[in-house]
Amino acid sequence: MPQFVASIDQGTTSTRCMIFDREGPVACTQKEHRQIFPRAGWVEHDPMEIWQRTQEVIGEAVAAAGACRGDILAVGIANQRETTVVWDRRTGRPMRNAIVWQDTRTKGICDELEGEGGIDRFRERTGLPLATYFSGPKLRWILENDSAVREAARRGDALFGTVDSWLIWNLTGGPRGGSHVTDVTNASRTMLMNLGTLDWDEAMIDVLGIEAKMLPRITASIDPAGWGRTRADGPFGDEILVCGNLGDQQAALIGQCCFEPGESKNTYGTGCFLLLNTGTTATQSKRGLITTVAYQRAGGLARYALEGSVAMAGSLVQWLRDNLKMIGNSSEIESLAVEVSDSGGVYIVPAFSGLFAPYWRSDARGIIAGLTGFSNRHHIARAVLEAVAFQTRDVVDAMMGDSGARLTAMKVDGGMTVNALLMQFQADVLGVPVIRSKVRETTALGAAYAAGLATGFWRDFEELRLLWNADQTWEPVMGGEERGRRMAGWHKAMERAMGWEG
Repeated sequence: MPQFVASIDQGTTSTRCMIFDREGPVACTQKEHRQIFPRAGWVEHDPMEIWQRTQEVIGEAVAAAGACRGDILAVGIANQRETTVVWDRRTGRPMRNAIVWQDTRTKGICDELEGEGGIDRFRERTGLPLATYFSGPKLRWILENDSAVREAARRGDALFGTVDSWLIWNLTGGPRGGSHVTDVTNASRTMLMNLGTLDWDEAMIDVLGIEAKMLPRITASIDPAGWGRTRADGPFGDEILVCGNLGDQQAALIGQCCFEPGESKNTYGTGCFLLLNTGTTATQSKRGLITTVAYQRAGGLARYALEGSVAMAGSLVQWLRDNLKMIGNSSEIESLAVEVSDSGGVYIVPAFSGLFAPYWRSDARGIIAGLTGFSNRHHIARAVLEAVAFQTRDVVDAMMGDSGARLTAMKVDGGMTVNALLMQFQADVLGVPVIRSKVRETTALGAAYAAGLATGFWRDFEELRLLWNADQTWEPVMGGEERGRRMAGWHKAMERAMGWEG
């Protein structure tokens, strides 16, 4: 009898495979992949490298769990959402590198479309502002700039998908009958799906000049029928149903058991992503947030969410490590920052790819402000961590304004939550407790929950709630006057960063 479910968490900087029994994780393996920067503002991934890393971590996780044929019931997938992949259906090979969600090369396309109707021109249809973040403009850029892809698309040989589509297609057979699908959460990040119909929007396809035959079939996120089985000669070594599929942040929302309207979570990964469950209502934001699909069970109504996305969180620490060489590994930033009691008036605005929610300013660029002769590397390290917390506070303010809700606590997850200094400062600038879940990799957990719910491995949401446990809570200690002073300094620095380009 099957005793496990598996999840694949394909993120911006790495791929993880986790194996879960009914109580929690039993094995986890993770491998990084390259970040490719062809020129300023461009960010790419090699899809074949991602697929190779995925196969490697699956094999290692299965071995670590001691799983044999028949032990794993189902597979769920979470992925980095807007990253855009195009491949040849006949050969199974990518036709070019994937364009990553952080990439800003589509600014000209977005500016052109914005000039004809403003940044919110398509918000009612798609829930999204015009921004370089989303997949549709990236696909249009590829079709305009790559004649080989353009001709293959016209012939029907070029397939498009976000990374979930690429992985499911390969897992279920690739050129030998692989399923070309995506789910409503990932499709809602393309700027090509209609939020109301949950299908591809013909008007958006026409506006962006997309070949409709490139697009995957949109499905529910949790589907007992699934989208095929993994091949016995593939990395699992078994035929396992693939039946859970979610964008990474929606997966984390499920992993945090935020099933009811008003429940929210924040994930600290490469970026920082705050989601608020709004139930079956697609709430349109007036404060720069994204309206997105939270999840959908097959045969049921879609659940929606408001989302605020911060582009630079963990990747800002990596920049400090790789570009400035101030630390040898990411975990060293806390010991460096803790040497000073505050940032000494230094603020870092990490607008390396513009500013995301709630500002949506692609003309912004990163700055370090407030430097004096007193400033040193400890202050800069602290300012890096504080920038993550400040950006989160801006998103929370917008979200509470749109929803009319009041934040009483924040559930957090992701790799950066191991940093106690960051978590305490986050509680301080929010003025509410910050609660870290016991299972920190809630993105992988949510993907597993989706597959497990689809197959009856877990009965229902209530059973999952009983499995959720808090690991640590940080209470705010900063006074209101000090909080206001710090936020005022942050907003002054933000103003300096805007309008740098263009």
